[in-house]
Amino acid sequence: MSAQTPGPANRARPRVVVVSEFYPRAADPVLGFWAHRQALATREAGADIRVLVLYRPLPARAKLGEGVGPALSELARLVRQPLLQERDGLEVRYVPFVSPERSRAYARWGAWAAPPLTLALRALRRRFAYELIHAHNAVPVGDAVLRARVDVPLVVSVHGGDVLFTAPRVRGGAAAVARTLSAARLVLANSRGVADLAAQHGARAVRVVPLGADPPPDRSSDPPARSDPERGPVLITVGHLVARKRHADVIRALAVLASRHPGLRYRIVGDGPEREPLRALAAQLGVSDRVELVGQLEPDAARAALGGADLFVMPSTEEALGIAYLEAMAAGVPAIGAAGEPGPQEISAAGEGMRLVAAQDPTALAAEIGALVGDPQGRERLGRAGAETVARAFSWERCGRETVEAYRQALA
Repeated sequence: MSAQTPGPANRARPRVVVVSEFYPRAADPVLGFWAHRQALATREAGADIRVLVLYRPLPARAKLGEGVGPALSELARLVRQPLLQERDGLEVRYVPFVSPERSRAYARWGAWAAPPLTLALRALRRRFAYELIHAHNAVPVGDAVLRARVDVPLVVSVHGGDVLFTAPRVRGGAAAVARTLSAARLVLANSRGVADLAAQHGARAVRVVPLGADPPPDRSSDPPARSDPERGPVLITVGHLVARKRHADVIRALAVLASRHPGLRYRIVGDGPEREPLRALAAQLGVSDRVELVGQLEPDAARAALGGADLFVMPSTEEALGIAYLEAMAAGVPAIGAAGEPGPQEISAAGEGMRLVAAQDPTALAAEIGALVGDPQGRERLGRAGAETVARAFSWERCGRETVEAYRQALA
């Protein structure tokens, strides 16, 4: 693994095409918001950016399983996506492609996406002389870019999925990830742990560029009251409702703490396949009246919700970084994550504001939550320290500056 400092060459504004599978869209403004936020930060730091989004307008298997009506409704919603948008002054073009279902063919999605992406890249180059392509994830995006055979350097960002899921668990995934990472001029990893895994999976040059966090809305105004004085402290998690985020462990910890902290509540922001199982678990453990399933919120609303909580709790596994931790800390809310995960370890090593507990251990989680809930002054001190950690080590300004430096390194 190597990380070189860019030389004086090529100090003009790099002309870059960002290509991503995950990016905000009309039907889902939250999806991949971090990719858009990095593109904005990179533009502000001195790059000229255009964005192409690989867009698969086919219903997921879960929707197909709900029957013909819901599947057709979902299809209609997907095909209504405008193919050209301007988001915060950035030109974003959506490139539709079709492919077999994700669980059967994800490692080959790059081959399915390559023909329309090739046409989109050729059309874009006629009016924007880009000199570098930045792909978010090796599979399917980086793979599709390689198949397009564009004669400019390729930079690939690894956000965790390539090395924590696709390579070890998807049939053909390891070969596809290795092929793309080895062909990239430079690989960007969002944490040191992910950088090490990327090197193990074929990356020749790796540079750590963490993503950032925005402060909560209306930061200049008085901070919101974090606890309802009549009902007690509030725990919060912001994230997709999937098993690896371990919301269930928080509900189990809440049940353990119920008698000692009768006013303690848990607010869950997000949506996904675990929504009903989590509701059922809360009922089974007798804490339904303490668990609030808010649903998905747009980014600004989610950050505002963080500012009204006392403690952010997400003991997730396979967590490459975790912007939600950073945004909670930026709002002055201490965070709890799982020990041994690349993202929480990286954040914890950068400064105060995050506590780590043993993964998949609701008892240990309950002990840490109980200690922080029972120490309001210590919790406030930890929250202030966390905001300082994010401002120093995980700002979007820093992310943009280091991304532009990485572009210049790749072009040198």
